[in-house]
Amino acid sequence: MNAFGLAAEAPDIALGVDLGGTRVRAALVTAGGRVLRRAEERTEALGGPARILSQIEDLAGRLIDGTRTPCLKGIGVSLPGPIDTVAGVAMEIPTLPGFAGVPLKAELERRFAFPVRLENDGIAAAIGEWRFGAGRGLENLVYVTVSTGLGGGVIADGRVLRGRMGMAGHIGHMAFVPNGLPCPCGNRGCFEAYGSGTAFARRAQTAARRHGKSLLGGHGARIDSRSVFAAARNGDPLAGRLVDEEAEILGRGFVSLLHVFSPDILIMGGGLSHEFSRLLPGIQRYIARRAMPAFREVKLVRAALGQNSGLIGAAALALPEPLRPE
Repeated sequence: MNAFGLAAEAPDIALGVDLGGTRVRAALVTAGGRVLRRAEERTEALGGPARILSQIEDLAGRLIDGTRTPCLKGIGVSLPGPIDTVAGVAMEIPTLPGFAGVPLKAELERRFAFPVRLENDGIAAAIGEWRFGAGRGLENLVYVTVSTGLGGGVIADGRVLRGRMGMAGHIGHMAFVPNGLPCPCGNRGCFEAYGSGTAFARRAQTAARRHGKSLLGGHGARIDSRSVFAAARNGDPLAGRLVDEEAEILGRGFVSLLHVFSPDILIMGGGLSHEFSRLLPGIQRYIARRAMPAFREVKLVRAALGQNSGLIGAAALALPEPLRPE
């Protein structure tokens, strides 16, 4: 056995990197989807592309150090879009200023002696759940991440749906409310502007200012998604209404996804999925009311890989053969 607990004839491994606006994560992943080592740190988003690329290089170096190089087949990087994954060039990424036009694939391959693959973070997470998580063995699934932003990925007829320039799956920017709230993408009324964790916290902050009898924000406490769910568990009426409203908003978006993609399963990941059991009844009630009858029985589940969905999916891009569960 070696330092990673692998036999001498160690299987292929790959490095997965998940770059977000808040955290950058990296992990060594086996061809069977097992995470061997993992590291993360806060994304220095205001430092620009050069600083963030150095962060990826540093994290990768820590993980790769001591690895049997012949086993490491490549690096897969997931990041928020839009990104031209065919050309390997970033577009205008709302959460990562300064990346527009940066040739990310070429820059990373200049820093590493391994081939690099890029993928939208939602699609990478969908791949991870499809190969090793809640969607394993299925031909059709939709993965939705509800966190700082809102995005996702689609597996259709046993294939990853990538679309033109590899940019499919921006479900957070479905038109949701005509001339509605501003969205980080520059548009108004997007699903993300209403259903993301950021939007949920903003609604709670506004509501707490208007309702003085809530537990929210008491004694100057911070109001975020976690505090709203905590207050709801403690019986706070306002927090309970806000959680129910979030569930209905998500249900409205999920109904559209069911009708458009007709998946075998719909998987929810991201930060708000930690409260999946609290949100599920409200989402299901909305789906039961508004989805066409043929779509109402599609199962909605929480991501099985948790925060590792994108890391494992990104690593899968760099492995030479279709992955096999261990």
